[in-house]
Amino acid sequence: MLKNIIFDFGAVLIDWNPHYLYDTYFGDVEKSTWFLNNICQSEWNAQMDAGKTFAQGIDELTQQHPEWTEAIAVYRSRWIEMIGGEIPGMNVLLDDLKARGLKLYGLSNWAAETFDEVESKYDIFKKLDGMVISGREKMAKPNAEIYHRLLQRYNLNPSECVFIDDSEANIKGGEACGIIGIRFENAEQVRQALFRLLENAPHNLL
Repeated sequence: MLKNIIFDFGAVLIDWNPHYLYDTYFGDVEKSTWFLNNICQSEWNAQMDAGKTFAQGIDELTQQHPEWTEAIAVYRSRWIEMIGGEIPGMNVLLDDLKARGLKLYGLSNWAAETFDEVESKYDIFKKLDGMVISGREKMAKPNAEIYHRLLQRYNLNPSECVFIDDSEANIKGGEACGIIGIRFENAEQVRQALFRLLENAPHNLL
């Protein structure tokens, strides 16, 4: 019996995209794309998600690419401009799931210091019964230890959980720990996928 729904945050509950900042900063989408693919890469950002401070990460990257010092610095100083708001339809879906008596949790790869900025800004996080944030735990998906951290902290049975993430690697990481996964595309697709899993859910809720 499914009792718990676990959500990733970025691109699932919250629209986070570095292009929102850098397309404006450079005034050139092509240059922004090159910069994010070659300087402030996703692999670099993942270091902060896993617990490294932005001060350290930016210092190290600036030493490697001193010609991009200013552009690297705004990754942190103007970070909030990467946030586009809540993903459409997800706030309502969370309300509907809670109305069914399901417990809702968060499991996100997110730097601790930047998550602190958005946690109080968006009410969607208040609807969760608990969360595990990679930057706070200094461990990240898809490593098994972070899934087990969530399960143990909230005394969850993996066979009673569904995990929703936009990353196939993270879905597979959860499945390796016994958690059913749904690859996120949009709110309606997830709603329908959950409806199929929760066979007895009334149509007006799911």
